[in-house]
Amino acid sequence: MIPVIAFIAIQLAGIFLVPLMKVRWKGPVVLSVVLLNAMLSGYYAVLSLAGESFAVTLPGSWVTGPVTLQLDALSGWFLLTINAVFVTGGFYGMFYMKAYREQTNNLSLHGAVFILLHAALLSLCVVQNSIVFLVLWETMTLSAFLAVIFEHEKAATIRAGINYVIQSHVSIVFLMLGFIWVANKTGSYDFSAIRSYTATHDGVHSLALFLCFFIGFAIKAGFVPFHTWLPHAHPAAPSHISGIMSGVIIKIGIFGILRMLLLIQTDYSAVGFVILVFSVISGVYGVMLAIMQHNLKKLLAYHSIENIGIIGMGIGIGCIGLGSGSYLLAVLGFSGALLHTLNHALFKSLLFYTAGNVYQATHTLNVEQMGGLLKKMPQTAALFLVAAIAICGIPPFNGFVSEFLIYSGMYEGMQDAQLVSLVTIVFSVLGLATIGGLALLCFTKAFGVVFLGTPRHELRQPVHETSLGQLLPLYFIAGFIVLIGVFPQLFLSFLNRPVSLFTGALHAGISPLQGNVSGVMQSVSWAAWGFILLTAVLWWLRKRTVRNRKAAASPTWGCGYVAPTSKLQYTAGSFVRSYSKLFKPILTVKKEEEVGGVFPPEAHYESHPYDKAEKWLVDKPVKAFKRFMGCFLFLQNGKLQVYILYGILFIISIICIPMLYERLVAFIEFLKQL
Repeated sequence: MIPVIAFIAIQLAGIFLVPLMKVRWKGPVVLSVVLLNAMLSGYYAVLSLAGESFAVTLPGSWVTGPVTLQLDALSGWFLLTINAVFVTGGFYGMFYMKAYREQTNNLSLHGAVFILLHAALLSLCVVQNSIVFLVLWETMTLSAFLAVIFEHEKAATIRAGINYVIQSHVSIVFLMLGFIWVANKTGSYDFSAIRSYTATHDGVHSLALFLCFFIGFAIKAGFVPFHTWLPHAHPAAPSHISGIMSGVIIKIGIFGILRMLLLIQTDYSAVGFVILVFSVISGVYGVMLAIMQHNLKKLLAYHSIENIGIIGMGIGIGCIGLGSGSYLLAVLGFSGALLHTLNHALFKSLLFYTAGNVYQATHTLNVEQMGGLLKKMPQTAALFLVAAIAICGIPPFNGFVSEFLIYSGMYEGMQDAQLVSLVTIVFSVLGLATIGGLALLCFTKAFGVVFLGTPRHELRQPVHETSLGQLLPLYFIAGFIVLIGVFPQLFLSFLNRPVSLFTGALHAGISPLQGNVSGVMQSVSWAAWGFILLTAVLWWLRKRTVRNRKAAASPTWGCGYVAPTSKLQYTAGSFVRSYSKLFKPILTVKKEEEVGGVFPPEAHYESHPYDKAEKWLVDKPVKAFKRFMGCFLFLQNGKLQVYILYGILFIISIICIPMLYERLVAFIEFLKQL
């Protein structure tokens, strides 16, 4: 009870103090509150991963009934992930937001909602009451909305924020339906009622209930086709908020799905195949659209959809393992999903933070206007490269470890699979391999166009590296990315307790994983680091060998053209032109061309990728609704006499409708007597 009171007191004190502080102290106060939250919740999270569990029952109210707070190993894993991203994001944001220090009131609101957002996410991981859960979910949604629209003077930012908050409330509708369904049948709002209800009903009811919750959480997580808010909200937000949204806010949807899997007793094989299909589509579709983006943060946002698909594949494989009774398959799937949740939080937040450095240096996110930043921002470029290698699943970094677990689970699932299951898993393997290949293409383009070559556009001010304080949390994240890749067995041991919640067989499930799969990963990781070390040694030997030789400089053959300009470089669009032509039936690209005359002095060409899912699921319905409502515009004609007439008709209707209703009821009774 005391930790709960202390937690609430910390939030109230922080939210009260931030508006009272001078601008220079607002950031340190927010970071201090986040650190206190992280230390308090992190202490109990570590204990939960060691095998302890904590439960507190609060009195609640006559509406909610008793409110139970429970911290188990699953909650502990997500608490640590949330804290890691918020601590680094808060530290980075303290320096990033110095560019907006003139906006005192805006910074006060931003600091307060940052604290509130952190508190809501932590609370969602432990609360066990559906009404309180929905209140916290709404708190998280509105806090994130206010954080996203920090630059509210931009129309595009407001549109992105409204889009996010509307679709988040669609998510809440599905969650409410699921909770009301259970409360109506059991009379309880406690999460334990979900378990007791599904234990006494057939598989159809349980599966339908799970799908209701799955849609609600999938909207927040960004599964296709529920993803359309994500590519707009991530680029519109400040970079530290983008990193937090991609790192942990969408992961709360993953947490919700995993929590429901622990509560709802259903046909896990059917659930696994449903999740697997959604995940493969999300992963492939997300990376396909990411390749076409010219906005750096929008490119990263679509990669969040891709990685949510990879996490979902792990969950799907784990559910199939539970349904088939294969504990090794379940362990591989859930371990890969949980580890990739952490891994993605690390390398994606690092990518967004480095993108923020680039934005503040160049004042643009259009990759077509960048180039040659490696020489001017070498540390940012190196950190971006580390995160890019990790997100592509290349050893020896952390992305390889979690993806290898999911691959291993898929191959394990092929051993005794029936025909339908075998075909599904084979296509999942192909999907995951396709995701890896396309991700490599995408980040080759992103890093090459942004950091290599020469500048493609004349910038308004000189470009220089950001401050050490702003780079420090980025190095911390990069260190963890390397550490997980070098010592995967250490982090897999932390997954024993969370995974055992699903498998129910701690030692039988984890021992084969520790003995076989992690050993292979460790060998691959050491081999990759050995190759890197060998390369470094050879480079050092070459440098020492030629250091006393005088370098001879001479012009190279210019291929008949010796006046190169920046326009001769590959653009982001030309780099992936072959890819865009190959997948033209799936991808939509809008083109804008301005060419005047046969020999135009100037020409202009732009291409804008367009999400077909957004077109058919959001834009088309909205336009149809506008057309329908446009049919009633004649009612709003601006004439006072007509508005008075509307009022008179409304009053007459209020008086007459009850009288007509009574007459209708009497007439129906008369007919019944006949």
